[in-house]
Amino acid sequence: MKTIVSLLQNVPLFQELSEEDLQAIAPLFIEKKAKKGGILFLEGDQGEELFLIKSGVVKIYRLDEAKEIILALFRDGDFFGEMSLIGSGHTRSATAETMESCTLYILKRTLFTQFMEKSPKLCLKLLETTMGRLRLANDQIYDLTFLGVRSRIMKTIIRLSEQHGVPTSEGLLINVKLTHQQLANMVGTVRESVTKVLQELLDDELIQIDKKLITLRNVDAIKGEIR
Repeated sequence: MKTIVSLLQNVPLFQELSEEDLQAIAPLFIEKKAKKGGILFLEGDQGEELFLIKSGVVKIYRLDEAKEIILALFRDGDFFGEMSLIGSGHTRSATAETMESCTLYILKRTLFTQFMEKSPKLCLKLLETTMGRLRLANDQIYDLTFLGVRSRIMKTIIRLSEQHGVPTSEGLLINVKLTHQQLANMVGTVRESVTKVLQELLDDELIQIDKKLITLRNVDAIKGEIR
C-alpha cells in the first residue's frame, strides 16, 4: 500500500489530494505485470480503466493503413487512459503497447467515479490534465501540417527531453530507448530521414547517442534550428 501511495503523491492527477484521500483511493488500484510487447488495449476497445505506470515504458499509437503512428510515450509515474474516466461507453482512440516489461496499477472507472463524486479537486485536476493533453495533440497536428521533416524531428526530441529528460554531466538525457524507426513513427516520416537528421546533429555535436539513448548537449541550439 505504501508503494502505491508514494507513487500517487508524484502523479499530477492526484497531487492535490490529502494523505487521507490517497490512503482511501490506493486500495482501489489493481496491480498488473506485462511483458515487453504486451497489448494493454486496442483502438476501438471499450474504455473502462485508467492505467498508472509503476515501472516500464508504454507507447500509445494508431495504425494508418498498417503504418504505425506513435502518439505518445509514457514511463514510470505517468498515467494514461484517463478519457475513459470522463464518461461511460467511450471506446479507445488508440492502442497501448508495452515497450519493455512493465508493472502497472489499474483503476476501474466505476470505482474512480464513486471516489470522484466526493472530491471536487480531483474532478478539476482531471479536466486540467485532459485539456493539457488536448493542447499537446493540437501542437502535434500543427507540426505535421506546417513544419518540414527536419524541424519535426528536432521538435520531437525537444519534446521528449521535456517529458523524459534527466540532467547529466553530458547534457539532457532522454531516458527512453528509441530506435530510428520509432522516432520516424512519432514524426510521420521514414527511418532514413531520422537517421540523416540525427547524424547531422551528431556531427554538429548537438546530441550524442549511446545504446539508443539520446542526450541533448545543447538544447537552445537545437531549438534555434527549428523553423
